[in-house]
Amino acid sequence: MTDDPHAKGSVSYLMEMGALKRAKRSGWWIAGVKDPETIAEHSFRTAVIGSVLAMMEGADPAKVALLCTFHDTQETRVGDIPWIGRRYLKPAKNEAVTADQVAEAHPAVAAGIQAVVDEYENGDSPEVVIAHDADKLECMIQGLEYLEQGYSNAQEWVDSTRAKLKTPSAIALADAAQGMSSIEWQRVFLA
Repeated sequence: MTDDPHAKGSVSYLMEMGALKRAKRSGWWIAGVKDPETIAEHSFRTAVIGSVLAMMEGADPAKVALLCTFHDTQETRVGDIPWIGRRYLKPAKNEAVTADQVAEAHPAVAAGIQAVVDEYENGDSPEVVIAHDADKLECMIQGLEYLEQGYSNAQEWVDSTRAKLKTPSAIALADAAQGMSSIEWQRVFLA
């Protein structure tokens, strides 16, 4: 048994994050996708994309990956509310949800996670801009993959997220992605 009074609170947060592996991204249901990706799957690829974009843009890839990793963690509590649903609901600010999630965690953990979420939500550094682009680019790429699977309504997500990209690197990768199939990556290395 541990003497750390915050260990249980910290582990509770870690266990709560496990729910992201089971929670589906509900916006894709509107596009007709029967079994959409989970929030954790989205967040993982968002962090990888963010790291790559940061390298291309000369920013801090580790910081961008951290921002991307925590950008949707609040969805364990409030769900993945599609944009149309936000017309009818007033969701809590992500910073407030995060504060509740880490309230019983070790103080350094709570402060660290709250700082990451606050920066993602309110910052304007190159890393924050890149993290937001990574989120949009991941959504666009996922939409392209769903289009290949026959979900034609995903085109709206591809177009709307593509239009919001800001960094030259994200725009360049979006352009390249729109000209590739989801299995073409292997041809690059097998040619």
